[in-house]
Amino acid sequence: MERRRRLSRLLGGAGLLLAAGLAYALWVRATGLALPCPFRAVTGLLCPGCGVTRLCLALLRGDWAGAWRANPALLPMLPILAALAVRLSVRYVREGSAVLTRRENALVWVLAALLAAWGILRNLI
Repeated sequence: MERRRRLSRLLGGAGLLLAAGLAYALWVRATGLALPCPFRAVTGLLCPGCGVTRLCLALLRGDWAGAWRANPALLPMLPILAALAVRLSVRYVREGSAVLTRRENALVWVLAALLAAWGILRNLI
């Protein structure tokens, strides 16, 4: 019974997140207005995540080239992040905990370091 409750909670949260993302995508497509990057607004530089909205909109259209142009560092990380999210979700439903293992934690830090390096590199080139 506890697993069923955790699964229901997980699916409800994922559904809300998906609905919010789709609503935002529809808003951006209909109005052309997207949330500005606060880092870019303050510094004038591109942050590692700049282009995420364009990347997601391109993926929704099936435009892989457009997604690559939007953020070529994050696109290859998406399958890894998705696999990690699935692993954590399964662990949460089965055990009630979604704590990262040492390997998963190391993976997150490596991805964060790669994104930080990309954030620096993209402003130099």
